[in-house]
Amino acid sequence: MKKLTTHLINIALILAFIFGAYYVYQLSHKKKPEDLYRLQPVTMGDIEQNVTANGTINPVSLVNVGTQVSGRVKKIYADYNVQVKQGQVLLELEDELFKAQIAASLGNIKNNEASLELAKANEARMRSLFEKEYVSKQELDQSVQALKSAEAQLSTTKAQLKRDQTNYSYSIIKSPVSGVVVDRVVDVGQTVAASLQTPTLFKIAQDLSKMQINTSFAEADIGRILVGQTAKFNVDAFPNKNFEGVVKQIRLNPTNTANVVTYDVVISVDNPEQLLLPGMTAYVNINFAKHENVLLVPNAALRYRPKNEELNLAMKKDKKPDDNKSKTKSDDLGSGKIYVLRNNKPEMIRVKTSITNGKFTEIISSDIKANELVITADMASDQKTGSSANRPPRVF
Repeated sequence: MKKLTTHLINIALILAFIFGAYYVYQLSHKKKPEDLYRLQPVTMGDIEQNVTANGTINPVSLVNVGTQVSGRVKKIYADYNVQVKQGQVLLELEDELFKAQIAASLGNIKNNEASLELAKANEARMRSLFEKEYVSKQELDQSVQALKSAEAQLSTTKAQLKRDQTNYSYSIIKSPVSGVVVDRVVDVGQTVAASLQTPTLFKIAQDLSKMQINTSFAEADIGRILVGQTAKFNVDAFPNKNFEGVVKQIRLNPTNTANVVTYDVVISVDNPEQLLLPGMTAYVNINFAKHENVLLVPNAALRYRPKNEELNLAMKKDKKPDDNKSKTKSDDLGSGKIYVLRNNKPEMIRVKTSITNGKFTEIISSDIKANELVITADMASDQKTGSSANRPPRVF
């Protein structure tokens, strides 16, 4: 009997030792919250919301200088990047043909002047004879008609001379404005033909100290852009330099490309140092909202949803954000919920959301303080989607 009792006691002690060891093992190997969730802290800071687009830098006024007459280029007096004044000669066409036409018109005028003198003499003679009743009224009328016809013919030839002289003046191309030659299309000896469309010879930028950016914004963003807003932009030529401009015009004519509707926005830019050149690509950023010293959470925290919200979650009922804070923000607020790690357990809290910059979102809530840890993802799901070597740190 004693041996059986001793045997049972030994078995009980062994079982107790096994269960105790298992309990200690479970406690020592219990997963920590950072092993279950990806965590990031709530921060205090400034946030800006903006819209971005690419555009092209152009002169405010770019004049295409062409020709109204055809001919071969005889001389060129202006080249690329040359400063020109209004009325300055840029180019000359060969003028022999124009001079010949002027000479022909002058000969026609002299011929018609002689015809007019003869018609005047005939009309005076016929009028004198008619008074003496030597000729009929019809003959007098014919002489008057011949005189008027000669006068009209003389006027026509004078107009032809004027046209030929004008065409001759068009063979000398002058600058219509003061500015910089940014493009020259022709060379000496080249023939230009002006028919239904005027050929372009030069392109002159009127003032490179004033530029403009022509860009397009999607219809979802156009409502936030207003004339007079400040626009910041960068160019590839000066990647470390920030430039500023002002929204000058929002054009009402939409552009539909593959069912995407965009609107042209013109941004005026001062270019006193003339660092910005025509044709440069500008990466435009227009800021339309900025809040300072506010609570910020990663956008991933607002998207996070646990696999089973009823499992080990100490959920709070819906709570209204602090009314005083809500009044200081925009009326256009959204709502969302985030999961905060408290007492090693996730706790759901509903918040009001304000502006976002694509990475962080401003939240308004009296239940959250800076530096509290919010859950952005489950570690178990991360292990399924990628290796641990590619994962960022668990706590930031």
